[in-house]
Amino acid sequence: MTDSSHAYGGLPAWAPARPRLNVLQLLFAWVCSAISLVVAAWILPGFDLPSFGKAMLVAAAVGVLNALLPPLVASLRLPYTVGLGFILVLVLDALMLLAVQAIDSSAVQISSFWIALLASVLTAAVSMVLAMVVGANDDDRYSLAVIERIARRSGERVASDVPGIVYLEIDGLALPVLRRAMRDGNAPNMARWLADDSHHLIEWETDLSSQTGASQAGILLGSNEDISAFRWVEKERGVIMTCSSPDDCVELERRHATGIGLLTNGGSSRGNLFSGEADEVILTVSRISEEKSANPGYRGFLSNGYNVTRTLVLFCWEVILEWVAALRAIRRDVRPRGHRGGIYPFLRAAMCVVVRDLIVYGVLTDMLKGRPAIYATFSSYDEVAHHSGLERADTLEALRKLDQQFGRIERARRYAPRPYEIVVLSDHGQTQGATFKQRNGYGLDELVRRSVENQSVTEVASSDEHGAMPALAMGEATGRAPDPDGKKKDKASPLDSQTVVLGSGNLGLIYLMEEHRRLTLEEIQQRHPRLIPALREHRHVGWIMVRSSEHGAVVLGADGARYLRDDRLEGGDPLAPFSPTAGQHLLRTDGFTHAPDILVGSFYDSELDEGCAFEELISFHGGIGGSQTRAFILYPQSLPAPELPIQGAAAVHGVLASWRGHLQGAPPRPAAAEPEPAAT
Repeated sequence: MTDSSHAYGGLPAWAPARPRLNVLQLLFAWVCSAISLVVAAWILPGFDLPSFGKAMLVAAAVGVLNALLPPLVASLRLPYTVGLGFILVLVLDALMLLAVQAIDSSAVQISSFWIALLASVLTAAVSMVLAMVVGANDDDRYSLAVIERIARRSGERVASDVPGIVYLEIDGLALPVLRRAMRDGNAPNMARWLADDSHHLIEWETDLSSQTGASQAGILLGSNEDISAFRWVEKERGVIMTCSSPDDCVELERRHATGIGLLTNGGSSRGNLFSGEADEVILTVSRISEEKSANPGYRGFLSNGYNVTRTLVLFCWEVILEWVAALRAIRRDVRPRGHRGGIYPFLRAAMCVVVRDLIVYGVLTDMLKGRPAIYATFSSYDEVAHHSGLERADTLEALRKLDQQFGRIERARRYAPRPYEIVVLSDHGQTQGATFKQRNGYGLDELVRRSVENQSVTEVASSDEHGAMPALAMGEATGRAPDPDGKKKDKASPLDSQTVVLGSGNLGLIYLMEEHRRLTLEEIQQRHPRLIPALREHRHVGWIMVRSSEHGAVVLGADGARYLRDDRLEGGDPLAPFSPTAGQHLLRTDGFTHAPDILVGSFYDSELDEGCAFEELISFHGGIGGSQTRAFILYPQSLPAPELPIQGAAAVHGVLASWRGHLQGAPPRPAAAEPEPAAT
């Protein structure tokens, strides 16, 4: 289907190129595949090839079968599409080798299905190495030809001269880190865009809750009201809300979606917490139901069996890289050093390989279908930085690989049925430092436990922002664990304790559960006289915010107080080490319905550029102090420059939506409404 074509801005009508197959590339791939089969036969017992000529024959037969069979699997309407499709295509890769043996047993000898499966994976690994050695792994024309064929046959392809816009979000990348990465060769594609004057780079300042949940609610939905942190307590309902929980993301989108989403009218959401009211979604936490049902968004990835084996090989390689990097950090006694054991290496591999590649193919498919607006989040840099550090070697390698994927997306534009502009942005940055517990030997929860009067204390450190993504990729239903009565609730319910302490980077939230409302400063001093002094006087606490019945929001430090309503100081300013807008952000958060009884911020040392998280992450975000609040937007020079400064995620929504309107004409949009109250 097409919309009315016309030239945009007086330019000639858009004429997309066709992704023609390169004969030399096909020949090279054929020879590489044959060599890889020979290597696999040399390594694996039970897999035999009598000669290189037979290997060429097997490689040709497998290539033909791979062009025919995986697209059939990808076209099936499977529930849990990516999980089941991944398994089926992997099995099919092994069956194709067995089929060649059945056709001509003199060409190849395979002792079992499992040997065939190992041979297909090993062959993919050797082919990847050969392609990298000769620099032939950047040609996407075959993949794009497959995706284009799918787009044409789907009936969803939109040909138009009206430009589309692709928003690529790098989770957790601060502007200063990006600038150094460009300078040092770790983001060459983005550096080239700036050097060629095709793009401009500007800064935007996050809200107090400098984490993906708050930022994406503002950017994609236009509002992040009452999202105080990564986790918070809603006392009247007796629940802990979490920005990565699928159930909670559904509820948060219900509250904040008012018809002005960034991706309304035909947009697509890839790898986000919220959908932006998009029509098409994959790996979008607030639309988990899309992962349980048949989802054609994965067809481009699954239609090439090589993608599945390649992803499996890269996943295993990423796990090995993490193990080696962790051991190297221990041997060199790198500090600060985070916990990198347990399931983390596999989570890192899932984010850096599986989820990243699925999202890239989703974006490429969207572009070749001509969708008007695409928003995709890439979380691999953020995931690695949390555990390795802001600019350690493996962290910057994750960034370099993302930049490489952006180059693929840029090159694919010439084959799309409409012109596209590419905007790259981040949702927040990160700040580094040893954790509160590493510095003191105890956590914020223990400090509170010592200081409250005869109360049980539950500490809930924030789970990873991206914990839901690998589960969504495999089609698992994630969410809160059910109670014995069948109702779902968080494993650490606030109803189980009289005091709840939550960590969100270097932002701590303390809820005193003795009342279903927020306690005042005066009530806290009367009921728990040791608590506020213990927090104020701690050397790794920079400030605390409470609400006084007489003075409103008050920020307290070791040697002073700042009254936000009147902007009045007594003694030293506890917010002096932070940005000039810190008071504005805190005052806004004080007005949230579910603001904590006590909000705690860690110290920030501007000379060392470090603070400390209240959870076990050595690079963190969630509060204020350092580069965690310094996000960026890299945008085409053809778009109008936004008015600076840009403060808050909702303001970013306004900028991005105005650019889409500039390119496509502003559709009728309902007036923004106040967020809906919490469901009771």
